[in-house]
Amino acid sequence: MDPCPFARLFIESLALQLPNSTKPSIGVGVHPSTTPCYLKIAFKNYPTQIALLPLSVSGGEQEQPQPCSPPDNATSAAGFHLDPAVLCRMSSGRPVALRVGVYSGRMGQSCGVRAEKLIGRVKVNVDLRGAEVKPIVFQCGWVKLGKDKKDENKPVHVFLHLVVRSEPDHRFVFQFGGEPECSPVVYQIQGNIRQPVFSCKFSADRNSRTRSHPANFTPNNNLLNRAWIVRSLSGEKDKPVRERKGWMIMIYDLSGSPVAAASVITPFVPSSGSDRVSRSNPGAWLILRPHGSHMSSWKPWGRLEAWRERGSVDGLGYKFELVTENGLTRTGITIAEATMSVKKGGQFCIDKRDSDAIDGSMWSPVKGFVMACTVEGEGKVSKPLVQVGKQHVTCMADAALFIALSAAIDLSMDACRLFSSKLRKELCHDDQNDSFL
Repeated sequence: MDPCPFARLFIESLALQLPNSTKPSIGVGVHPSTTPCYLKIAFKNYPTQIALLPLSVSGGEQEQPQPCSPPDNATSAAGFHLDPAVLCRMSSGRPVALRVGVYSGRMGQSCGVRAEKLIGRVKVNVDLRGAEVKPIVFQCGWVKLGKDKKDENKPVHVFLHLVVRSEPDHRFVFQFGGEPECSPVVYQIQGNIRQPVFSCKFSADRNSRTRSHPANFTPNNNLLNRAWIVRSLSGEKDKPVRERKGWMIMIYDLSGSPVAAASVITPFVPSSGSDRVSRSNPGAWLILRPHGSHMSSWKPWGRLEAWRERGSVDGLGYKFELVTENGLTRTGITIAEATMSVKKGGQFCIDKRDSDAIDGSMWSPVKGFVMACTVEGEGKVSKPLVQVGKQHVTCMADAALFIALSAAIDLSMDACRLFSSKLRKELCHDDQNDSFL
């Protein structure tokens, strides 16, 4: 497998130095914190990004900060992910301008008048030629904002510390050939080439009274004892419970060997008196990998919880934990938690740039982009597009785990549908084509 030539543009080490005489009052800040300034970052054909700015206040005598490292409280912006098409387009012409505007005051408008106040602007020319093969630094250090102002016949300057750089960020790109519940083929994409690399098999066993899992699944006993993995089934046989359970998707390589799986380990059930899966009682998937040379048993690799959020925006909430071993016990470490729109869908992303990252089946000090997959909104045709960072794939089985996780988050959009809604037939048991799973 060969990865695609992605790159990433970083905007980091951000800090603002203001003389004492120009320090904005905290009362007009954009956030209930001690950071009353922020910046807007505009880059061609990308949505504008906003980041809060920490302050480094001078004593009023120093005109220019010393050319040293930024203050300890410097922060970073989200940055930009550059795919092969963007790199090709932006590398063929003149450098592209990255525009940074620094503001104080509240964001947005008040009574039709913009409340923010422009402090100054910076433009950095970004030449992406060669960005897919080598790191490039476009700006590093302090820059002066705006024009000089006079205060008791002394110049007053405002300085922004800013680092703009790019790094190669090669990724493997996969796409499901159909919706996960339709047991599609998964293709690897390299430019215009689509090559089949995995196949999927989805099953929905409505009559299963136990948590579903692949044959010969033998997890550690300590894992089974965790309350968040297995809940008591006492009295369940006597209760008419509506639940969506027994869902499982197996991932096979081209030889037909199973290399990963995603299985509903905690049923998706409506909360009492409602028809939605609540955050207090989420459904959960277990992401599994083969264990042993003959693939006769399986080990948990990750756990995904999902629920239906209430509020002004109807959303799918989720939390993904990596299951790690510590001697004879297993614990879950949260590495992704967010909400996406049920109507519009969104992107499930794991990006561990600022902390430990996942590397294949275990933790490592490697930092960077881990994975991302597209998720369509409720009722829309979904063929998830999956990106996986090159450094996190050492073999096909590593990539298969991310494919299984992508299928699980996509299927969670259906699992968390209101129980008053009807599910498509592939998600139902053969003899029960309704929403009461």
